[in-house]
Order: sequence, then C-alpha cells, then structure tokens
Amino acid sequence: MAIPFLHDTPPPVDAVAAVLQLLEDEAERVVRLWSKRIRAETYDLDISGRNLRAPLRRLIDELVRLLRDRGREALFLWPEVVRSHGARRYNQRFEVEDLAREFKSLEEVLLYVYARRNDGVLEPEVATFIVELVGEAHASAQASFARVLRTEEVRFREAAVMESVLHHVEVGILLAEVDGTVSFATPPVSRLIGVPMRAVVGSRSQSPLAVVLSQVGARLPNGESFKVADMPFMRALKERGPVRGVMMVVERPGGGEATLEMSATPVWEEEGDLAGVIQTFTDRTEAATKTKALMNANDAVRRLQGRLLQRTRTQALGQLASGAAHALNNFLNVLRLRITLLRREFKPEHLDALDKTVGQVGELVARLQEFNVQRTEEQLSDVQVDATVREALELARAELEGREPPVTVEQRLGEPGAVRADPGFFRELVVNLLLAERERLSDEGGRVLVETRREADGWVTLRVADSSTQYEAEDMTRMFDPLNREAGAPQRSLLLAVARNQVQRWGGELTVENLPEGGAAFVVRLPLARFEEEVVERARESREVAASPRRFQQTRRVLVVDDDPDNARMMAEVLGEEGYDVKVANSGDVALKMWDERRYDAALLDAVMPDMSGWEVARELRKRSPQALLAIVTGMDVRGQNRANLALVDAVFRKPIDVGALDDFLGQSESPAAGGGGGAGVAPPPG
Repeated sequence: MAIPFLHDTPPPVDAVAAVLQLLEDEAERVVRLWSKRIRAETYDLDISGRNLRAPLRRLIDELVRLLRDRGREALFLWPEVVRSHGARRYNQRFEVEDLAREFKSLEEVLLYVYARRNDGVLEPEVATFIVELVGEAHASAQASFARVLRTEEVRFREAAVMESVLHHVEVGILLAEVDGTVSFATPPVSRLIGVPMRAVVGSRSQSPLAVVLSQVGARLPNGESFKVADMPFMRALKERGPVRGVMMVVERPGGGEATLEMSATPVWEEEGDLAGVIQTFTDRTEAATKTKALMNANDAVRRLQGRLLQRTRTQALGQLASGAAHALNNFLNVLRLRITLLRREFKPEHLDALDKTVGQVGELVARLQEFNVQRTEEQLSDVQVDATVREALELARAELEGREPPVTVEQRLGEPGAVRADPGFFRELVVNLLLAERERLSDEGGRVLVETRREADGWVTLRVADSSTQYEAEDMTRMFDPLNREAGAPQRSLLLAVARNQVQRWGGELTVENLPEGGAAFVVRLPLARFEEEVVERARESREVAASPRRFQQTRRVLVVDDDPDNARMMAEVLGEEGYDVKVANSGDVALKMWDERRYDAALLDAVMPDMSGWEVARELRKRSPQALLAIVTGMDVRGQNRANLALVDAVFRKPIDVGALDDFLGQSESPAAGGGGGAGVAPPPG
C-alpha cells in the first residue's frame, strides 16, 4: 500500500542570497531600467545617458560586493556608500523630490526583475529585504543631499568599521546641520526612540520630527509635551553653545516608558563658522526610576528630620557650651591663683605659668572654632529666598501648629530673588528663627508673620515678627550673647549667636527690633546674589587706591574699636607705650562719629559688636578714608568669611594678639598691597 506524501511548509527563502544572485546575473539590466525610469520621472534633467548610468552602476557593484562579503550587514553598510551619491546629485541640481523618485524607481525595478526571473513569484522575505535596503539607502542619500560635503573623503572600509562600532554602542548619536536638518543618526537612536531611522533623518523641515515626537508620546519629566524646540541640538544651534542633561520620556512600542538623557555639542569649522551639532541619546530609565524612589524616601526623611532638627541641634550645642564653660572656668581659676601669688611675691616662673595658661585657653578656643568650621562647611550657591522660606515653614509647621496653644503663621513673600548662601544652612536659619518665636509664644500662643522683600539698595530683607510683647533694651543687647546665663537663655542665645555669625559670613546681618505696633521681629539682611561680585570689585578698587604710598606723621593716630572696655583699655595702653596716639570707641556708631571729627591713620576693629560688626564699620571707614590702615581683631575663625568683607581690610589679627606683629603692621609706611605688611600673628585677607 502506497504511503501518501506529506507536503511540509516550504522553508524560508534566504533573502540576502536571492538579491545577490539577482544582481550578479542582472546588474546591467537593473541599471538600464533604473536610469530609464529616472529619465522618465525627471523631465528637465540635463544629464547624458552615460553620465546618468555610470554612478548607478558603481552603486550596484558596491552593493554586490557588500552582499557577497558582509551578508546582511550590507543593510547598514551600503547606505554609507550611497551617502556620497546624494552629495553628487546635489551638485547635479537634483531636487529632493527627484532623489526620492530615483530610489523609488530602484525599488520598483528590483521587485520587477526578481519577480520576472522567478515566474511571477515574489517571496515576502525578499520583498521586505529589498524595501528595507532601498529605504535605508534613500535616508542616507537624502542626508548627504542636504549639505555639500566639505570634509575629505574617507576610505570605505574605515567608514564600514565605524558604522559597525556605532551600531553596537548603546549611546545614540545624531548629527544636525546648521539649518536644523538631521543628516545622520546611528541605529541606537532608532532603538531608543522606537521609530525607524528613515523617519528621523533627511528632511529639510521640522514637521517630520514633530510627528515622530507625537507618535512616541514624548514629554518632559514634569508631564509637559516635548516640542522640537526642546531638542538639545535645536537649542545648541540657537544659543551657539553646548546643552547638557535634557531629559525626555517616551512611550515604548511594546508598552512601558523610557527616560532618555540628551546632550548637544556644536561643531565648528577651522574658519570659526558653525558646521553643525552632535547630539547624544542615553537610556536613563533605570536611573530615573531609582531617583524617583529616592526622592520619595528623602521627603519622608526630611519631614521626620524637621521634627528632630531643633531638639538635636539644641542638645549638641548645649553640651558643647557646658563643656567649654567647664574648661574655661578651670583655666580662669589657675589664672586667678597665679595672679594672687604674683601680688605676694614676684617670680619669673609665675609669669611663665600665666603665659602657658593663656596659651592653653587659646588652644581650647581654636578647637571650638575648628568644631564650628567642620560643622558649617558650606556649599555656596544662589538660593531663592521665598522657596527656602516655604521649605522651612513646612519643616517647622508641626512644631508651630501641633502644640497647645498653637502658633499660626502668615506669609507675605515678595519674591525678592536669590542670595548667595548655603541652601541647607539658610533653611536651618529660618527654622531656628521660627522655633525661637515658638518658644517666645509658648505660653499664650499667637501669630508669626514671615515677610520677604527686596530693598532699593540691592539687599534682601527677611523679617520674622511676632504679636507678643516688646523686648526690654537689656534683653535685646544680650540676645546674641552665647554666654547668657539667664533662665532659659543659654541654648537660645547660643543658637542665635551661631545664626548671626553664619549670616555675617554671607556678608549680611541678623538683628532683633521692637515693632511700633507691638511685638518684635528678627530681621535678616543679605545682599542679592547678582550684587556680590560688584561689591567685591568695588572693595578691590578701594584697596588699589589705598595701595599708593602713605605718608604719616611720626606719631600715628590709631582708633581702637571694641565693645569690651577692658580689652579696649589694655590695647590702648599697650599701643600708647609703643608711642602711638590712641583713642578708644566702645561701639561702631561712636567710632564713626569720632572718625568724622578727627581723621585717624589706622583703626583696629573688633569683629563682633552688638550694634555694628567690625566688618560693617570697616565698610564705612573705607568709604571715608580709602588709604587708612584697617585691621580686624577677633577671636573668631574667619576662614568662611564673605570675600567682599575680607577685601575691605588690610589684615586680620587673632586673639590673643601678638603685640609685636601688631606694631609691625602699624609701623609700615605703605599698604601691604604696595609691598609692606605681614608678620607673625597677621593674616592678610585673601584678595
């Protein structure tokens, strides 16, 4: 009995081998029909038949060689060969429509000749391969057609290797011409965006790119629609500079979303003309997902931190103040005992012991200042005042409104702009002021007004006011005294002293004032960020004027400004012994009045005073007498001081002061900038 033959599904056709066989056998016929169709489609083409067919024959020959040597990779390599053909057609005055008809004709000829050879049979695999091959070649030819190639010819094999490399690199690369035309894109661009390469390159208008962005649902991370003008290469062409880190979210063809990071860099000709822009695409989907999760976690941590912020900082500063007070009391006890012994009997060893104890006190202060520097390492940037105030209010809201009686907050934010400060410390400063008001209103509750505004002189004012009673004059004087020992005062005063020092480091001031309508307010004044460089430049110009040689009388007149009477008196006595004519002022206001009544040759200014800081006094004195010698005398660390302040003075002396170095400073005949100055214990301010 015969067994019936079972017919299996025919195996798929090797499209590459089929097209290669076709071109090896019918190359001449394909070229002839191709040129004939081009001639029929382009009526006004003034090119002889031979000159029309010759470049077509070279293209077919290269395609045959690539199919034979590289197989399916010819799909990516042959378009590079066709690229120069597009430039040639440009020189032959082809229109873009003519170029499109040329490759459409090639596609029709290949399909026609193949079907005729195979008795009318055209396998889907072969048809698809021919359409893809011609389509990629068309896109490459159109890209080169958009510009006349100005670079030197590159050997084909080097271009083929480069194309293979770019095909496997995960970063997509796109080239745009000066008119905004996308002339080239590597395969990863197609994979990342999710559309064929020929949909991206080759068009002289931006409408196809807009269609592509619409198809993939492109949008910004905030959800707004992503427009062609948002593309980095468009911005780089307009701004004539690099554009970094532009994020775009697209929808994947198979579902889901992808986050792409794009950057663009202009390319310049040797003559300085803009040649185009290179844009890169990088897949940041995984990083964006992790970042979003981290931001959510950070928000939760920040809310928790807001509740713990004040309590933790207060405890740490309270422990620091307690330990420092204990050590200082021990040193002061030793000093008192040594002085008692000196009164009874003078011995050199008693003086040596006193000097040693003073050195130990100085070491303790230096360690405390080092702790403060480590705690307040800053990253200065332009900080938007209103945005930071809103963040601080959110952090302190639970503490203000969640306790009984509650404290309500009214906001009057005037959009004053940005100041130059550390964002974290500025936010912490506002939180501390709000919590200080919470403590002040803890018994009766009340209202706190937070107000910001820009002043006409280029400064920003932040005011935190309450509806409670006014401060007594003595309370306002001791408000920022870190050693204030009144009930409930030490921790609050220490916090306010640290805050005031922080604001001064940024070139501003923190004060407290009573309000005419009742209540009191903390007032923070800081220079607008855009004014800081102008202030530095003006101070530098003042120092350059002061750099000319000074001529003084034999006994120099010196003004000592210090709110501590003992320090001021001792400084005056020591300098008087050295032959100087010395006067003393115990506040900044008094010092300015004395300076106006009688001009002095030099001023020694205490950095921290209740009414005006030494830096503020120096600013006013520098306006009045640009050539005067000005020095800051301080026990504080000035490494974080604002550059504009440091530029105002000629030197900074640290307490305990070196009298010899001070005498060298005052004894110079010209400013440090002109070649004098410098010495032990003197720290010239950085320019």
